[in-house]
Amino acid sequence: MEKLSIIGCGTMGHSIALNIAWSKIPVKLQGIDEKDISRALTGIRSKLNILVQNNLLNEYEAEQILERITFTTYTEEAVAGCSFVIEAIPENLDLKRKLFRELDHICDTEVILASTTSGLSAAGISEDMTHRSRFIIAHFWNPAHLIPLVEIVPCDKTSNQCVDRSLTLMKAMGKKPIIVKKDIPGFVGNRLQFALFREAQYLLEEGVATKEDIDAAVTYSFGRRLPITGPLTSADMGGLDIFSSISDYLFHHLSNADGSFSLLKSLVNTNKLGEKTGEGYYTWDSSLSEKMNRNRENQLIQFLKQDIEDNS
Repeated sequence: MEKLSIIGCGTMGHSIALNIAWSKIPVKLQGIDEKDISRALTGIRSKLNILVQNNLLNEYEAEQILERITFTTYTEEAVAGCSFVIEAIPENLDLKRKLFRELDHICDTEVILASTTSGLSAAGISEDMTHRSRFIIAHFWNPAHLIPLVEIVPCDKTSNQCVDRSLTLMKAMGKKPIIVKKDIPGFVGNRLQFALFREAQYLLEEGVATKEDIDAAVTYSFGRRLPITGPLTSADMGGLDIFSSISDYLFHHLSNADGSFSLLKSLVNTNKLGEKTGEGYYTWDSSLSEKMNRNRENQLIQFLKQDIEDNS
């Protein structure tokens, strides 16, 4: 069993720690200060309460999970005795480079150093490290304790042993890891997600449909198939001759924009950033925010229950 440490206890960090502890693996979780740790503890308790309410855990099991998480504000204390360190700090290349340079210096050479970046280059993050063979990206998806996918991305110097240990750990955590064989921006998941988002922006800008109807076109059609059939499986099931013909006539009509569209830029420039500021494409009052977060979490929990049942 790996001895685990997480650097950063924000949204991703504390959710990954919960996932690890839920898998009966002890973990150290490092925050900036006591307030940071207090927020993480509140987040973990809230998530545990929801899991208990949905009969995925009982109260005793929830307390056992909490007991497996050790909190600290000191990096050296967090990584002492650990064999696998996961970085979950803000998505800033310079910050990550600095941290991995430090971790590379203070951790034994056998310790794997992993980043949760959602799209930054593995080569770029590990550039200043001396022992790059033990660096890897393990991109978890939010919320990390409910979404199975983890994208494993080696850099050009990552050893096969590092990849194998990372895959073994992710599977022990109940995750579904995939290997991204090339260090490309956005990896696999975000490239697919943002290809859809680009076309959604285009359709909205062109007045093809309202934002509500664009969202509905996904959630009430192929979005319902996606948990079962990904895009390539869907093509096989629909007939590759049909999908090839549609590709031939449709692709040249799709957006090839190389940046965000004017409406999105305008929203960002006026600090309308979505749910966190109360307005974005939609107006987010407390009732809508609560409803959407509850519905999303409930749906993810149902998927998780099905995964557990399928694997039992």
